[in-house]
Amino acid sequence: MSFFFSPLDSPSFRLAWLAGLSKKMLGAGSKNELLDLIDDALSVPVPGGDQGVLEGLAKLYRGQVDPVGSVFDQVDRVGRRGLPEVWVGDTSVLASDAVNAAGRSVSQMREAFHECASVLLTLADAIGAAQRKDEQGRGQLLEQRKTLGGKDGFFDDLHENDEEEWDRKNAAHFGSYAVDLMHDAVSDAQEATRVAARDLNKWAAEARAGKMETSELTAVDKLMLADTGVWGADAELNEILAAGDLARASTRMDRLGLDDEIAMERMLAKSDTPQERAYLMKALAAGHSVAEIGEFQDKIHGKDPDWLRRHLTPVVTAGDSMNDEGLAPDGSNNNKDFVTFNGQRWVQGGDGSEGTCVASSTVTSRAMVDPLYALDLTGGPDGQQDDPDAFKQRLVAEQHRLHTEGDGGENWGGMGPEGQERINDTAVGSATGTDYERQDLDSAAERRAVLTEVEKSVAQGRPVPVDVSGKEGAHAMTIIAQEGDMLQVYNPWGSTTWVSEDDFINGHMGKASNSDLPNAYSVYLPR
Repeated sequence: MSFFFSPLDSPSFRLAWLAGLSKKMLGAGSKNELLDLIDDALSVPVPGGDQGVLEGLAKLYRGQVDPVGSVFDQVDRVGRRGLPEVWVGDTSVLASDAVNAAGRSVSQMREAFHECASVLLTLADAIGAAQRKDEQGRGQLLEQRKTLGGKDGFFDDLHENDEEEWDRKNAAHFGSYAVDLMHDAVSDAQEATRVAARDLNKWAAEARAGKMETSELTAVDKLMLADTGVWGADAELNEILAAGDLARASTRMDRLGLDDEIAMERMLAKSDTPQERAYLMKALAAGHSVAEIGEFQDKIHGKDPDWLRRHLTPVVTAGDSMNDEGLAPDGSNNNKDFVTFNGQRWVQGGDGSEGTCVASSTVTSRAMVDPLYALDLTGGPDGQQDDPDAFKQRLVAEQHRLHTEGDGGENWGGMGPEGQERINDTAVGSATGTDYERQDLDSAAERRAVLTEVEKSVAQGRPVPVDVSGKEGAHAMTIIAQEGDMLQVYNPWGSTTWVSEDDFINGHMGKASNSDLPNAYSVYLPR
């Protein structure tokens, strides 16, 4: 077994290597040089993956669809019979709510098995096609090597007659085409693997109740917490507790001392609504003490779900937000949703007049992952305020605080990468348990390669800052969600919108800002 890593094991290096060989073949000045280049190309590994194994896994997943469907039918029958208003679980969940949540969970499970099977079959087909294309290219290279014959000796190589020159150039032409086939095979396999990883990571994050491994809550409690969405919004797009929140809350629940554990369970049981209960657990996931969470509950207890949504969830995703409605004259998407509190946008400088895009993006990101922080901004010290003007003052003050902490520029303009990384660590990473790391993106290939990690992060509920630029300057935004091949972006000009993976890769990020800022040149990954 070899423990040494070859550069050719990296698909990205393989692509660059094959592209270079294709060009060199066309410019090869001798038969021997061309033969060496053919050997170099043949040394490149075949695209990996076993089509049969993938098809077997897909069959296994698909075989679970009908059994899960049978469970759904049983749960659905219970739900349709009607249940008395009895309480179950440690946190006093209504039995009817629990059954409805179980039905949704089983339905999602059935969908997950079906979709994961489809993903694996698509990947199997793509890997098989890539390997056949690679085999075709290798076959042509072997044929050209046979046509050229063995290497010339020293004196033979000094002179080349017209027929030999024709054979060399002909072999170079067909050899270059063959290498291009191998290059395309690697590219096809790499992209198919990336898309499969994206979709499988997303479905893994959707297995939400399983993220809570704590023994301190019943299965019913875990199910309800995982199922609860923002009131009045599409629950699939607006879960209160992201997958990462559920996992962190579970871990922190297990680490509580006996007194804190009892106090936390009492608060959960006291909650009037599933939303209140979920926000308490989100506060625990963000790292707050039980005493702080108790003070938080005193401020929100008895509030209706709409009040909780407005004060504790800055970004609510509309069900039609991914519809393509074309572009505005400035190059941005027409379909964008404003992020507001009682009419006041979550916008840099309170009115868009300042250049605190880095600090402002960071403030909104922290508010998205920490409901106590959000309430401090929206509700003020006592948590009861509803005044948009007072919110604006607190929002701008917090933007200025982080701008100063990150050594931002004078007159509230601009911030360097070191400061941007630092304030994301202290403001957002401290709540999500991660450390942000800057990654520069100097090419379309690098942007494509980083997508898997970006999408996995946002599926876990960890925002990913993204910097964009153009001829006239730069701007900071945040990637906050992913659905299929679409990325949701928060712009600190006070709105969210969706862009495609292709937009991110190929310089069309102006759809989330304007046409002057098309290129994503760096992201900050939470690790």
